[in-house]
Amino acid sequence: MNRVFLPAARAAFVTSLLTLFAANALAADAAHAPAAVPKLDPAKGGSLYDTGDNARGLPACVSCHGAGGNSTIVANPKLSGQSESYIHKQLVDFTTPNRNQPVMTTYAKMLSEDEKKNIAAWLATQQPKGGAARNKDALDMGRKIYRGGIAERGVAACSSCHGATGSGIPIQYPRLAGQHQDYTVAQLQAFKTGARNNSVQMVTLSKRMSDEEMKAVADYIAGLK
Repeated sequence: MNRVFLPAARAAFVTSLLTLFAANALAADAAHAPAAVPKLDPAKGGSLYDTGDNARGLPACVSCHGAGGNSTIVANPKLSGQSESYIHKQLVDFTTPNRNQPVMTTYAKMLSEDEKKNIAAWLATQQPKGGAARNKDALDMGRKIYRGGIAERGVAACSSCHGATGSGIPIQYPRLAGQHQDYTVAQLQAFKTGARNNSVQMVTLSKRMSDEEMKAVADYIAGLK
């Protein structure tokens, strides 16, 4: 009797092993499969920008950065039309020692990763409003620095990274056109002193510039469209 049923038992055993191996292989594939990437939702980002979240004590971004990201407060940056990747990076950097700013660090830490991305995506779609140069006497110096740099001190032309019109290079370098003079100067000084340390290039270049040169180039940038 055993001889009759042995081949059948062996076949059943082999089938069980194959089933087990297949199940393990599927489990391993599932474990190594890339996680689903959440889809960006700019509309949610816009809503959070405009209304904040009272339940978390998160104020509306619009209160400081203006409708559609067009800030009218010279100490606060214009964000409209800014590169999505740049805004997201800054929101992440605010949660690190590399860009510690009391107000923004507090609020950035309250945002989830998806919320940061959604706000950035929404701001990138907003229409920027132009600015204007205030100090006409400094425009020539600002233009020369922006377009040609300061060769004798190794300061590269701003346009080489931020574009001839200040539109920036998405993913790599931010849009500058029309930005408030006061804000641009404040950031250059922060890079110079080390208060802001999230760009090796800007830390290096700002240390080679005088306050007068910073103000001149910031004024020129404000008038770019």
